[in-house]
Amino acid sequence: MKRFYDDITDFIFIEDVPSPSDVILIPGSSCSETSVAAATLFHQGYAPWILPSGRYSLVAGAFPYEGYETEWEYMRDLLVREGVPAERILREDRATFTWENAIYSREVLEKEGIEVKQALICCQAFHARRAYTYYQQQFPQVKLLMIPTVTRDIRKDNWYLDQEKAKVVLGELQRCGDQFRCMLPEADPIGWP
Repeated sequence: MKRFYDDITDFIFIEDVPSPSDVILIPGSSCSETSVAAATLFHQGYAPWILPSGRYSLVAGAFPYEGYETEWEYMRDLLVREGVPAERILREDRATFTWENAIYSREVLEKEGIEVKQALICCQAFHARRAYTYYQQQFPQVKLLMIPTVTRDIRKDNWYLDQEKAKVVLGELQRCGDQFRCMLPEADPIGWP
């Protein structure tokens, strides 16, 4: 079983060392930790822009925190509270799942005329593989560095020791496969529609 756990861990949990980049990307989320981590990276001088992305989860159908209509609004407020100047925070508030976070973030950066050669992605640790896959597809010429944050105490060294944590990670693994279909060309050789 150890190899099984190790293989899933190596696939799902990706982490890089930050280095100077053009933008910090934050896929949509209702957790505060990723925005706080992005603000810290901004203050350390790793990038001049932060782009939080998200309307709300497609599954939830609405953003869960009172006073906020979108994930973007929530993350923007957190970033401002952490001392990030509002004019350094770009806006993407249409996305309802990770694939759209990547698509719409690329569109925002193109519209703003911001050339991106390297980007940091601040996401939840168990979400790193899916975020990386989607953003890399939308930013094929960009070096993406994954800077994950542990949330819900789900770490690469403990996810398989608890039923609830395992459910989250295995659900993420399943979504990597299920949602990968949206990245395939229409005339896929596997024969999927």
